[in-house]
Amino acid sequence: MGAMDLPAIEAERQRIKDAHLMAERPRSTARGVHHVALLSADVERTVRFYQGVLGFPLTEMIENRDYKRSTHFFFDLGNGNLLAFFDFPGLDLGPYAEVLGGLHHLAISVDPATWRDLRDRLDAAEVEYMEESGASIYFRDPDGARIELLADPLGEMYGNKVL
Repeated sequence: MGAMDLPAIEAERQRIKDAHLMAERPRSTARGVHHVALLSADVERTVRFYQGVLGFPLTEMIENRDYKRSTHFFFDLGNGNLLAFFDFPGLDLGPYAEVLGGLHHLAISVDPATWRDLRDRLDAAEVEYMEESGASIYFRDPDGARIELLADPLGEMYGNKVL
C-alpha cells in the first residue's frame, strides 16, 4: 500500500464538512435508535456477558419473525435504547469480521463512576480490553463484536459537542 496523502485527506474532509455540516441543523426525521441488532452464537453466554458482566438488564426474549427457531433478545442500555441479538441455529455464519458496511464498534455511554466499575468487572471476568484516553474502554464480546464503553456524556465526544 502506498503512502497516504494526508493533506489531501484533510482537505477532502474539510470540503465535505463545508458542503454538508449546517449551522442551523434541521430536526431529524428519526425518533432515535430503537435497537442495534448483533448476532449471537450462544444465547446464554451472551446473556451472562451483557447482563452479568456489563449490567445491561435482559428485557425480553421472543422468536424471530423472519427465521423460526431463532431467538430475538434485548438488553436495556438506558434512555429507551436497546441492544438486540439474534441467534440463528442451524446456520453456519462463521466468525465475526469487520467489513465495509459492517459494524466497526458499538460505543455505549456510561457515567464515569460506572465506567470505573465496569472496568473492574471486565478485569474480574478476565476480559481483555484496551483503555484509551482515560474515557474509553474497547473490548470484544463473546462473539467478537467490538464494544466501547465511553465515559463521555451522550452527545459529546472528546470534549466536543457532536449533537
